[in-house]
Amino acid sequence: MIVTMKRVRLAGPTARVDEVLSFVQGLGVLHVVRPEVPESAPVEVRAPRHCRRMLADVDAALALLGSAAPVRSPALSPPGELPRAARLARRVRRQAAKLAKARAALEDERVTLLRYREFFTAFEALIGHELAWPDGKAFYVVMRAGAVSAVEELRRALTKAVGDELELLDRPLASGEIAVLILVSNAGAPKVARLLSDSRVQELPAPAGLGETNLLRAMPALKARLAAIPGAIAERDEERRRLADAHGPELHHLHGWLNDQLLLLEARARVHTGRYLFVLEGWLPEPRKASFVDAAAKTLGPEIVVEFVGDETWRASDAPVALINPAFFRPFEIVTRMLPLPRYGSIDPTPFLAIFFPAFFGLMMGDVGYGLVLAGLSVLLRFKSKPGTTLRSVSFIGTACSTFAIIFGVLFGELFGSLGHFVGMRPLWFNREEAIVPFLVLSVAIGVVHITLGLVLAVVTSWRRGHRREALGRGVAAMMVVLTVLSLLAAFQLLPSALFTPLVIAVLVAFPILIALEGIVAVIELLSTFGHILSYARIMALGTAAVMLAVVANQMVGAMGSVVVGVLFALLFHLVNFAIGVFSPTIHALRLHSVEFLGKFFSPGGTAYRPFTHWKQQPHES
Repeated sequence: MIVTMKRVRLAGPTARVDEVLSFVQGLGVLHVVRPEVPESAPVEVRAPRHCRRMLADVDAALALLGSAAPVRSPALSPPGELPRAARLARRVRRQAAKLAKARAALEDERVTLLRYREFFTAFEALIGHELAWPDGKAFYVVMRAGAVSAVEELRRALTKAVGDELELLDRPLASGEIAVLILVSNAGAPKVARLLSDSRVQELPAPAGLGETNLLRAMPALKARLAAIPGAIAERDEERRRLADAHGPELHHLHGWLNDQLLLLEARARVHTGRYLFVLEGWLPEPRKASFVDAAAKTLGPEIVVEFVGDETWRASDAPVALINPAFFRPFEIVTRMLPLPRYGSIDPTPFLAIFFPAFFGLMMGDVGYGLVLAGLSVLLRFKSKPGTTLRSVSFIGTACSTFAIIFGVLFGELFGSLGHFVGMRPLWFNREEAIVPFLVLSVAIGVVHITLGLVLAVVTSWRRGHRREALGRGVAAMMVVLTVLSLLAAFQLLPSALFTPLVIAVLVAFPILIALEGIVAVIELLSTFGHILSYARIMALGTAAVMLAVVANQMVGAMGSVVVGVLFALLFHLVNFAIGVFSPTIHALRLHSVEFLGKFFSPGGTAYRPFTHWKQQPHES
């Protein structure tokens, strides 16, 4: 449900505004807003941009040092000397950035040299041999993978250009590329260089910094450099660790304090201040009203006035929204939070989602075997997740859905489809394989109940907001839905046939009243409502499809000729059917709620309740 909010106002001497803000921040329950009073010159406060600049330095330094800020405890004490702390954050950020840049350069150099080493390995046999021509030159080329024909074309073109004054060797590399070594006399070198350039073949130069231009003769230096790089990287890592140990705790403290100050400055900007007095207003959950007043009286004294603004001076839609539900309903708030927050004064849909969503899911899955598998996965997810996380809520919802699936599976006599018959299970309600019409009637009946409940909630919402005419119109629409259903039941003699005529007359009388209250558009909305009711037939369609797929999977055992092959195919088909049986009911149950049900009464547009409190880094979910 939506927590009732009270608007509170604190007023007192301007000189005590910072003290009052610190008190409010310490309690952490007041959602601060700007008071609706004429503007005046604010008290001078330090610009938030200075804090943000320092915080950027601290965040960058901590990230470069590989140290995430821990969860902060409330009421952080300020650092000793703020200017010195700012200089420290800037200096550490620069040192950490320099170390990170040097380490990245070493990593890049290692990747480059490893590529060269692969080329060297292909021609390692040539090291120490004299060239065929004492005044010769070597060209080193890497051709793309699969370019064997291109190598032969290059060989023919070079031979045609310089005759026998060259030797071309090629070796495949592990990457699939082809390493090519061209040895040519000094006289023929210009022709080879020109031909390679015209052919757009890139020559592989010797690595920079090794002190050797000849690629093969550079290999010993390359091996030595490759051996030295890990040690150089380790030195940078050790420097970074020492820097983190020396300044990390202070930077963590500064990180939390700066975030705390930004929250304080943000709240400070919402305070109305005059030359002598200040006014601070905010929203407070009604259950915290008494404790807030007591704490203010004890801490701030009589000089600070605390009063609650009467409901007549503010609109209900202005209040922030906080949801609070019983433990069983609370996990379903993750579904509610997928939607925009409901407006204050409207209805929280979470309890209705918690009741109907698992029931719809169970009707569509409706199998003891599949329900037990889902329950096992939900229990496993519960043990793998932490309390208060989204995954823990998902595990709870999965458990609720599997419970309903098992219950309806017992009622339908289903255990992995028709396997329930072999263990003595019989339908206690009806057989979904055969009873298509009863299942359809049940689905539409659920739609009638669900949609009628949505219309009743729409009446309550409109009445709360003071829209009496709209509330009456929704009430008449709900009554017409019920009267129409009762008329159909009387027509098919499921109710006494004598009721048919009075019920039809009641529908005809209610129809012009509905038009008078809501206009001609009410006719379209009424027809749309009946369309929404028929949309619940998807429960029958998905449930029937699920059981038929399970039956087909079981029949595969005897249809494959080999029992082993049949069992494997049946297990695979059951696995696919289980995946579909989890995904499709989830999607369609959500659709029935978000479109058909919530569309009747849900009023989005609420502002989230965010109390002014001390900064605390949120832990990662798992």
